[in-house]
This record gives sequence, structure tokens and C-alpha cells, in this order.
Amino acid sequence: MSLQEKINAIYSFKDSLCENLIGIEKEGLRVAQDGSIAQTPHPDSYGSALTHPEITTDFSEALVEIVTRPIKGATNAIDELSKINHYINHHLANNERFWPASMPCILRGKTNIPIAYYGESNLGKMKTVYRRGLANRYGSVMQAIAGIHFNYSFSLEFWDSYQKTIVSESSLESKRFMSHHYMALTRNVLRYGWLVTYLFGASATVCKSFMQDYHDHNLEEFDDNTLYLPYATSLRMGDIGYQNSQEDKKGVKANYNSLRHYIYSLRAAMQSNCEDCEAIGVKQDGEYLQLNTNILQIANEYYSSVRPKPIINGSDRPLGALLKKGVGYVELRSLDVNPLMKDGIDEEQVQFLESFMLFCLLEDSPVVSTAEINEIDINANLVAHRGREPDLKLNHQGEELLLKNWGQSILSKITDCSALLSETHVESVKQISNRINNPDLTPSAQMLNEMKHEEKGFFEYTDQFSRKYQKLYKDMKIGNGYFSELDKLRALSQEKQLEIESDDTVSFDQFLDEYFSSDT
Repeated sequence: MSLQEKINAIYSFKDSLCENLIGIEKEGLRVAQDGSIAQTPHPDSYGSALTHPEITTDFSEALVEIVTRPIKGATNAIDELSKINHYINHHLANNERFWPASMPCILRGKTNIPIAYYGESNLGKMKTVYRRGLANRYGSVMQAIAGIHFNYSFSLEFWDSYQKTIVSESSLESKRFMSHHYMALTRNVLRYGWLVTYLFGASATVCKSFMQDYHDHNLEEFDDNTLYLPYATSLRMGDIGYQNSQEDKKGVKANYNSLRHYIYSLRAAMQSNCEDCEAIGVKQDGEYLQLNTNILQIANEYYSSVRPKPIINGSDRPLGALLKKGVGYVELRSLDVNPLMKDGIDEEQVQFLESFMLFCLLEDSPVVSTAEINEIDINANLVAHRGREPDLKLNHQGEELLLKNWGQSILSKITDCSALLSETHVESVKQISNRINNPDLTPSAQMLNEMKHEEKGFFEYTDQFSRKYQKLYKDMKIGNGYFSELDKLRALSQEKQLEIESDDTVSFDQFLDEYFSSDT
């Protein structure tokens, strides 16, 4: 069945798409007044980073992560994100603020990036040791990069109608059916993900302080304190961003051709020893340097622009849950934090991403060959570093295509798919699609052009937004009970952490032995 035939058939049950769920994860560095990474602990006013479902930390104690609950509709998703953003700004110390960009600034060495602390429970210690391992393997600096993850799931009602109406695999059990098609969706996100980087990349420049450990790069000097590439879209998604260099060297790649292929490929990396990691060691003077010496310490260490994810309950292990429960949603991980927006992302972008996900589901998605994986990697790097370059060509099925022409073709299909969602989705896709013919409309170009016009380097330019949004959120008036739900979650998270710590009955060494000997 062609894409258009699928679209036509879905019209009879398109209302079920309104029940799809959206989740947004947004990272942001707390910084001191001089713009350096804050050295203070995760604010007690936020609750426990270990157990709070909506406010936690990523790699660093200063890298706060907002996790919105799954919710219907772009408007609701952005409202939820904005409210939590308001909360963390409202409860932040007056001498700190949030850095509103993906790339950090004013780094004074690795010791200036405090690793996240999750308390004294075995689970909390494991999360900290895992991050210490990341620092020892890849360096702390790249771990301080912030991003936005877009989580999306299709409603069960939609899947039921889709299976009965569109696809001939009606005999498949529903969980297997959904996982099969979610994996097809992820393969298309890999294929066409360069378009997301082009349209939404917002990191064409970087502070020189970030590059102090990089001696071999092709970045050009913008001013005394800023490096850039003139046609870059997202340096975060390029060579200087977080890459799994060990996995690439060892030839270990996640295999998206089926759910079992994906699980087994990651398990292979988690069970294969890495010589470079072995050289680091597991312990030094009784302190853990990393969880183990395998290529991947745990599954989440594998960096990718997209991940199939299970619905996790309690102590479920990610890969075990994937195998047992199937794919529950898809996580798109390639989004930069946009400094031009107070929340780093807006409703128009969310509606485009919904339409993109629907396109990736409906478009044919053959298995990915080794040759195509190579093309995908080359395209991703080309667009990250040179995406706005006139007449840039990408690789597709052994041929070269102009980025502009290929992008127009994909965007036309995304527009057709968006009509199944709503008229506002169609309008959002059309507005954002203008960027393919006019690169100056992309966030990366807008920011770079403003920096040139205002004669401001990366720090000065980004810092103005940091102060602007701090004032905006601090000046917002709140009514009685506006933050009551988040206040309750804060208190509950702190109680939950104390419970976890008091329930520990084994040593940390034994805890890790049991964790890794059980099903991953």
C-alpha cells in the first residue's frame, strides 16, 4: 500500500490520533552569575533527583532535566513544560540562572563539572558511578551538553484500527505488531533524521572554552572567544558532540532491523570487554571509576538520535522490559535547545515533530543495510557541519541528491500526513517547511546572523537570553495552589529516596553483582 493509500484509509479513524501521547525531556545547565557551571548541589527545593518523576538531573549535578508526563496535544505538552520550567526558575537561588542553549560555556576544567549525586542508596550510588564512568571514558566536557528529547506514542485505539485496516499482519499479537511497526518508524527516523537537524539545529557556534581539549578540529574563529562553522546547523550533533567512539572502533552498532536485533546488539556491547575501558580500571583506592569495563556499562550509554523505549515500571531493566513488554514509545533525541524560545521548543515545532513521526510510521521502511548505515552517518555529519551550504549533496541509495530537493520531497509527504492530525498541524508543517528553500529561516542561521549584526560572541549573545528568561520567570505572578502538584511531588520524592536508602540490605559490591547477573 502506498503512502497516499494509507493516508486515505486512515481518514476513517484519524480521530484516534488525537489520543497519541507526547512527552518532552529538556536539559538545562544551572550557571553562576559569570556564566560558569554552578558548583552548588541540586536544589533541595526541587525534590530528590533520584525519585522525582518530573525534575531530575542528567550527567552533572548542575544539568537539570525536566521530564513531562505523557500528555495529549502539543498545546498541553508545551504548557506542561513551561509550568515545570517556571517552577525550577521560581525556586532557583537568585545568584543562579539557567543556560538556554545546548552548548555550555566558561568551562574551567573537568573538575568544574560536578557529577550528579543521587544519595547514599545502592541505586543512587550506581547512577553516580555510571556517570563517573562516562566522564572517564568520554570526558566530562561533552557530557555537559544539553538537549531536548521528544517522546511519542500512538494510541492503542489507533494501533487497533491500523492493524485491522491498513496492514495484512492482522494475525500478529498486538504487542508484537506495535513493536514491529515502532521499529520500522525508528529506522525511518534514522534515514530522515538529518532533516530534523537541518530544520531545528541551534548550535552553529561554540565557546572556545568548550574546545580546550579538542586539538584537532576544523572550526573557524568567529571572534576572540567563539568558534563556529559558517554553514553549520548543530555542532552538538556533529563530531564535537557526544559520540560513542568506543562502539564505532569496535564495530558495535545498534541494529534496528527488528526489536530482537536491537536488544541483542546492545546486549553484545554490554557483554564485550573494551581494552580502553579496561585500562581505566573499575576501582581505584576503593572508589569505583566505572561500573564495568565493557563497551557499554549499561544500555543507556549507547548514543543514538532515536531509541525505541518500553514503559518502565519500578525496577524494570530497559532491555528486559523491551523484550517482555515490547516498544511503548519512541524517543527522538536529536533536538537542540533553542535559545530563541523561553522553553527551548515551541508548539509549532511539536506539531511538526508529531507529523514527522506519523510520516516515519506510514512511509515504507525496509531493513537497514551496512551500506545505508554508512550513508546515514555521513549525512548526519554533513548536515550538522554544513547543512546550510548552497547546493550541498547528501547520499541516498548509492546516489547523491541535493539536500534541498530531497528535503522538499520528504516535507511534501510530511505535509500530506499532517492533514490527518489537524489544520494547525498542516500550517505548522508548511511554516517550518519554508526553511528548506530559505536557510536563513533556520534557528542556526537566525542566531548566527544576529551575532554578526550585534557583534556578539557565543557567550555574550546567549547570556542575554539567560538573563531575559530568568527575569521573565521570576516576574511571573503565581496564584495560590499553582505549584501545589509539583510541591507534592517534591515532598513525595524526598520521602521515597529515604525509603530506598533505608531498604538497602546488601553492600554496593553485592548490589552490582546481582544487578548485572540478572536479566538486563
